[in-house]
Amino acid sequence: MARSTSFRISDEAKHRLDTRAAQEGVSATALLERLIIEGVDQRDFPGIVFRGPAHDRRAALAAGPDVWEVVARLQELDGSEEHRISTLSAESELHPRLVRIAVDYASEHADEVNGRIERNRALAERSRRAAAGREALLA
Repeated sequence: MARSTSFRISDEAKHRLDTRAAQEGVSATALLERLIIEGVDQRDFPGIVFRGPAHDRRAALAAGPDVWEVVARLQELDGSEEHRISTLSAESELHPRLVRIAVDYASEHADEVNGRIERNRALAERSRRAAAGREALLA
């Protein structure tokens, strides 16, 4: 639930906020809310950044893949958490510390991350069915 609040910001900050909001085609309030949420998450999880357009932002490792991609791969692996992290680190050259940051972020934002994983799996399955359909059609 949104509620009204008041902040005092400098003219420069207000100008930059308004300019960026106009560039992105969103309200200054919507942009400010996103910046606050993402900024707090970045402070809570150093190494996490946010990518994508305003309507489809996603958490990612600063020098690596999206968080959901890390978690999806870990879910595919067998063994203990540490074994999975070690395996993924060896496969991807991501430092284990970065993998743990992604897991920590995902555990606090499970609905967001699991939703992306499920959407990706559904799209992959749709692509597989389409490919099989094309193959059957042209056989």
